[in-house]
Amino acid sequence: MRAVHLHSQKPLLDVSLILTTITLVVFGLIMIYDASIVAAFRDFGDKLYYFKNQLIWASVGTITLICVSLIDYHKFIKYSPVIFGVSLLFLILVLIPHIGTKAYGAHRWINVGSLTFQPSEFAKLALIFFQTAILAKFQNYRMRLVDVLQVIFLPTIIMTALVLLEPDLGTALIFIGITIVTYFIGKGPIIHFALAIPVFVLTAALAIASKPYRIERLKAFLDPAYDPQGSSYQINQILISLKNGGLLGVGVGASRGKFDFIPEVHSDAIFSVVAEEMGFVGAVFLIGLFIFLTHKVINIAKGAKDIEGKVLSAGILALICVQALLNIASNVALVPLTGIPLPFISYGGSSLVVTMIAIGILINIKRQS
Repeated sequence: MRAVHLHSQKPLLDVSLILTTITLVVFGLIMIYDASIVAAFRDFGDKLYYFKNQLIWASVGTITLICVSLIDYHKFIKYSPVIFGVSLLFLILVLIPHIGTKAYGAHRWINVGSLTFQPSEFAKLALIFFQTAILAKFQNYRMRLVDVLQVIFLPTIIMTALVLLEPDLGTALIFIGITIVTYFIGKGPIIHFALAIPVFVLTAALAIASKPYRIERLKAFLDPAYDPQGSSYQINQILISLKNGGLLGVGVGASRGKFDFIPEVHSDAIFSVVAEEMGFVGAVFLIGLFIFLTHKVINIAKGAKDIEGKVLSAGILALICVQALLNIASNVALVPLTGIPLPFISYGGSSLVVTMIAIGILINIKRQS
């Protein structure tokens, strides 16, 4: 009987999820070092500047992942209104001069000593916690549209509006993606999706029309030859790097795109360096890691012991996988460039830490399932 009991025990940790996370983090650090050495030396006189910063954030992310994996995920849901409120406060603070840091024409960062953090990245998690808490409470009641508008969509709209003021259309799209996925898994009525589609389309159209550079990006997407030295320059250089990569790539470290040809090569466009240096095979390997991670998150959501775990896992699935999908799709010209980072791989401490916190939550959900 004892042997049967031991055999039936579930493993305390999801080893394959942890190994996939480690692989993605290490792969990201290598690619950031590789892709950023030219820009880092040009801007800071230190070829390791971006790599060292990302290594610090990776260390912070590892510690937070371990800590979060030991905390019952229900506590995040319990305190979600407070977390959501604090997140809104930081989204307001980042818009205030001398508090928020302006770069590339946007107010998205707050300085913490020599490092910066991006409140909108942490707002993604806050939104997932908040929506999970509300949808869990709705399970015993009929979801009337008027109630859903007040307690789910209105807070989401407020958070999205603050992000659009930065401006950051990419993060706003992620907020919408998270909302759609969590609402669907939370058993939201299909009719609500049908009613929401025109609203989303109209909002996106207004957001694009409100900023001339977004219109230029859309034109560049529709016609890469529209302005080759202006709005089409980045996507054209990315496509050149993809073409140069071929099947097996030009070799690690041999990318030409990183030599001041591709703007933001270590962040938004880092996938192009992967494809150029490692070719189609390397790109497929990286995409395969994200597909495997998606498979793991879906299984965790299916096996969660309660609706909170299922919705929370689904929100994290949207957080990681929708970002990966949109980033890679924009790099191969399937969607317009929106500045969405590639999780684990793109340079950005806030994004990396938030993603690793999300993995820690998934580990905790799996342990309790």
